[in-house]
Amino acid sequence: MKRLTVDVAGTQTSYLAAGESGPVILMLHGTYWSRVWQPVMDDLARAGFRAIAVDFPGLGRSGGELTVEQASIPALGDWVVEFLRALRIDEPILLAGHDIGGGVAQHILVDEKIRVEKLALVNAVMFDSWPVPGVARFRDPAVAAATTHEDILAARRKSVITALGRPAGEDEISEYLDPWQDARVARSWLALAGAAYSRYTTALVPQLRVSQTPKLLIWGEDDTFQRVENAEYFVSQIPYSRLVRIPKAGHIPMENDASAVAQAMIEFFA
Repeated sequence: MKRLTVDVAGTQTSYLAAGESGPVILMLHGTYWSRVWQPVMDDLARAGFRAIAVDFPGLGRSGGELTVEQASIPALGDWVVEFLRALRIDEPILLAGHDIGGGVAQHILVDEKIRVEKLALVNAVMFDSWPVPGVARFRDPAVAAATTHEDILAARRKSVITALGRPAGEDEISEYLDPWQDARVARSWLALAGAAYSRYTTALVPQLRVSQTPKLLIWGEDDTFQRVENAEYFVSQIPYSRLVRIPKAGHIPMENDASAVAQAMIEFFA
């Protein structure tokens, strides 16, 4: 696994890459960054896939800065098309999304600007399951305007500790929090929160119900942000979908049982 950059419409975009050839698995993050996919990258590469986990513009290690308009699920879906063009990837892809990145992945599937052969959703937003209150409050312009960089860092720290779903040392927490030390990235996260509206995913439901693309939901059973009941409801409503539970795992199950998550992805995408 290595971290690379590519120019996307004049912005240096950072992404993790593992594997030189094979079917492309593109992995999207949500309110965190590409770090969430790091534990499974090498396993996917060893299984014969070209694994790519990108940082959205203004987030993670990517350059740029998001506005609320650029941070909506449809806008981020259009940006992913540009990212793949920058990498000269024009073949059908395998797509995975975590958190809000799962909402973006659902949009990409039904939008059909990119051909998606299979879709994996990992503790993702769906239907009207989001935003959680800790994110929704930032949609109020007055709240966003009054929020300081220090406020965002404190909120992100609390969220990361909860999402990891296990004891974590200060070094690991600091690694997760590091991108948000940059005020530009913190502002981009605030824009992402400001664009967090469930109407973007509820609007996709009619198209998801007629989609014949295979869908796998991989879920940390102990997630308090996106509960496993949401995944159960999804598979009861959307055809060609099934659920793999990850016991004793939280919102980022890759951090609780990377082997189980990787194996579920490998078997599904193979």
